Amino acid sequence: MQDSQILSTFGERKRPPKARPAPPPLVFDACQVGVILRAVLYVEAVIGVGLMYLTADLSDWLARVALVTGGALPATLLWLVLACALKRLLARLSWPLQAAAGVALGALAGLYACGTLALLGFAAAPPWLASASTGALLAAGLMAGLLWRVRGRQPAATTARLAELQSRIRPHFLFNTLNTAIALVRAEPAKAERVLEDLSDLFRHALAEQGDSATVGQEIELAQRYLEIEQLRFGERLRVEWALDERVHGARLPPLILQPLVENAVKHGVEPSPGGAELRISTQRRGQRALIKVTNTVPAGQGRAGFGIAQANVRDRLRLLHDLEGDFRTALVDGVYQARIEVPLPGRGA
Repeated sequence: MQDSQILSTFGERKRPPKARPAPPPLVFDACQVGVILRAVLYVEAVIGVGLMYLTADLSDWLARVALVTGGALPATLLWLVLACALKRLLARLSWPLQAAAGVALGALAGLYACGTLALLGFAAAPPWLASASTGALLAAGLMAGLLWRVRGRQPAATTARLAELQSRIRPHFLFNTLNTAIALVRAEPAKAERVLEDLSDLFRHALAEQGDSATVGQEIELAQRYLEIEQLRFGERLRVEWALDERVHGARLPPLILQPLVENAVKHGVEPSPGGAELRISTQRRGQRALIKVTNTVPAGQGRAGFGIAQANVRDRLRLLHDLEGDFRTALVDGVYQARIEVPLPGRGA
C-alpha cells in the first residue's frame, strides 16, 4: 500500500528506555517562528499606537513609525536572540528571577535601539532613560506572554496525558489482550508469555513519567509493541507494513501521541472488516522536517466517526510543543485513510 499521494490534496526487541527527569520549563523558549512573529508584531503595535499621540496626519505617522522601527526592530531581534541563547541557563533560576532577567535584557535592548538611532543621526539628544524604560516595559509584556504560555502548557499536558490513557489504552484493549493470552496459554505458552511481556512493557511505558516530549524512535517502538499484540489477536486480518527512515527518529513528539493513531487505524480499519485491512506506518525526512504517517484501508461505507476528540488532542499537543512548526493533517481518499504528523528535526528551533 502506497501512501505518498494521499495527503497531496490538502531486530532485537528492546525494552523502553528508562524515564528521565523532566527538564525545567523553558520560559525563554523564544527560538520558534511563532514566538518571534508575535513578539515583533507586539512591539510594532505598541510603537504604532504610541506614536499616534505625536502625529497629526497619516503621512507623518507612517514616517515616524518607519523611523522608530529602524531602531526598535533590531533591538527586538537582539532580545529574542539573547533569550534563545540563554534559555537553558536562565531556566535554572526561579520564575521571578527569570522575569527580572527578561526585563533587564529589555532595558539593554531599549538602549541599543536608542544608540542605533543616535548613531544614524536621527536623535540629537538621545532619550536614554526613556528608551531603557520603554524596552523594559515591552520586555515585561513579552515575559508575561511567555510565562502564560509555559504555565498553560503544564496543566494542559497533564490533562491531555490523562485523557489519552483513558481513550487509548482502554479497558476493552486490556481485556482483549488478556483473552488472547489465555487462549494461547495451553497451545502456545511461549506466545502467551510474549503477549503478557509486551502488555507489561506497554503499560510501563505509558505510565512512566515522560516529561514534555519523546523521540520519534521511542514512539515507533511503542507502536511496534502494540501491533505485535494486535497481530496475535487478528492474525492475517492485520497486514502491517513499516517504512522507516531512522534519520528522523531523533525528532521530538509529545509522548504517547503515535500509539492512539495506530489504535484507531486498527479499530476503524481492521475490526469492522471481515477481510481485515492494510496498515502502513512510515517516517520520512523532508528537508529539515520529519514526516510521520499512519495509513490504513477502510471498509466501504466506513467513516471515522468518533475520532474527532483524538484528532483535537493530537493537534493541540503538537501546537503546545512545536507551536507553528508542528502540523497534523488527516484525509480519507478512495477508501484509504491517513493521519500525518510533521515536526522540525533537532537543531532547528530547539
